[in-house]
Amino acid sequence: MASASATLLKSSPIYDKSEWVKGQNLRQPSVSFVRCHPTSSSAFTVRASSYADELVKTAKTIASPGRGILAMDESNATCGKRLASIGLENTEANRQAYRTLLVSAPGLGEYISGAILFEETLYQSTTDGKKMVDVLVEQKIVPGIKVDKGLVPLPGSNNESWCQGLDGLSSRTAAYYQQGARFAKWRTVVSIPNGPSALAVKEAAWGLARYAVISQDSGLVPIVEPEILLDGEHGIDRTFEVAQKVWAEVFFYLAENNVMFEGILLKPSMVTPGAECKDKATPQQVADYTLKLLQRRIPPAVPGIMFLSGGQSEVEATLNLNAMNQSPNPWHISFSYARALQNTCLKTWGGRPENVKAAQDTLLVRAKANSLAQLGKYAGEGESEEAKKGMFVKGYVY
Repeated sequence: MASASATLLKSSPIYDKSEWVKGQNLRQPSVSFVRCHPTSSSAFTVRASSYADELVKTAKTIASPGRGILAMDESNATCGKRLASIGLENTEANRQAYRTLLVSAPGLGEYISGAILFEETLYQSTTDGKKMVDVLVEQKIVPGIKVDKGLVPLPGSNNESWCQGLDGLSSRTAAYYQQGARFAKWRTVVSIPNGPSALAVKEAAWGLARYAVISQDSGLVPIVEPEILLDGEHGIDRTFEVAQKVWAEVFFYLAENNVMFEGILLKPSMVTPGAECKDKATPQQVADYTLKLLQRRIPPAVPGIMFLSGGQSEVEATLNLNAMNQSPNPWHISFSYARALQNTCLKTWGGRPENVKAAQDTLLVRAKANSLAQLGKYAGEGESEEAKKGMFVKGYVY
C-alpha cells in the first residue's frame, strides 16, 4: 500500500507558459494504473492521470480572484447571426476581425482568466498576423476550446436533445492541447417544459462524464455544463427541483468515470424562474436558491463555478453574480458569459474599423463589472439601457 501511495503522489510535469503555444508534443502517457492488494482476497484499481498536477494548476488559474471566462466559442453559423445583426456578411475575414477585437482588448487579462474558443479561432491568427492563442497567453488568459458537436434530437424522449461529439474526442483533445488549449467546454441542455425525462437527464450526465474524463486524459480541464434552459412558465422552485436532480446525476456519473474533481470547472445555470414566468426573482432570491443548490450538490473539491448567463441581460447577470458573492463560498463563484459580455460590444463596433477602440472599451466595462461582482463589490451604477435589455431566445442553440 505504501508503494501505491508513493506512486499516486508522484508529481506530473508542469509546463511553463511559453510551452503552451509552441505546439510541442508534450503529451505523456495519459493514464497509469496502480493495483493494490489488501488483506482480503478482493483487489481494487486506483486511477491516476499523468496530467493531474497540471489540471489542478490550470483550474486554479482560471478560478483566480476577480476574474472569469469570456465565452467566444460561437459556431460559425451562430457567429454569422451575430454579424448579421450589425449588417455584416458571415465571412472568415469578418469573424477574424471581430475575434481579433475581443482577444486584443488592452488589459482584458485583468478581468478575464480564460477564453473559450471555437475550433476555427484556436487555429486562427489575428488581423495583424499573430496567433490568437499567443495573444491570449500574452494577456495571461488561458485558451480553451469548445469540443462538443452540438445538439441533436434524442429518440425515445419528450422532444428533447442530446449532445454529440464523443466519437474521435480523444484524438481531437490531444491535438487541441498541442495547439495551446488548456481547458475544454461541452454544453448539453435540459428542458423543463419537456419533462425533463429521466432518459434526457441520464444522457446529459453520462455524456458530460465521458467528455470530462477524456479531456482530463489529454491535459484539458473540462468545463461541465448541463444548461437548464430558461424556456418555460415555471417558477423558481421548479427550477430548483430539476437542478437538484440534474446535478445529482452529473456527479454520480463523474465519480463513476473516475473524473478528478479538483481538475474540473462547472458552468451551471443560475436558479431562476422560467423566462415566461410572471413572478420575477430578485438578485437576492436567485443567489439564495442557487447557493442552496451548490451547497447540496457540489463537492468543495471543485475549484470554480463559472455561471452561464443563459439569456439574462448584461446587468441582470452581473447583479445576480454579485449577490452570490456577498459572503464567503467554498468555491470560486464567477462567470463564463458570452452574450452578457459581448452584446453591447458588438453593437458598438458595428463592423467599422474606426469603432474598434470604443467597442473594446465597452467590453472592458462589462468585464470589469463582472470582475467586481465576483468580488462582491459591484454597485450597478451608470449602466446603459442597452446593457439592461434581456437576451432570452426560446430554444436557443449555438
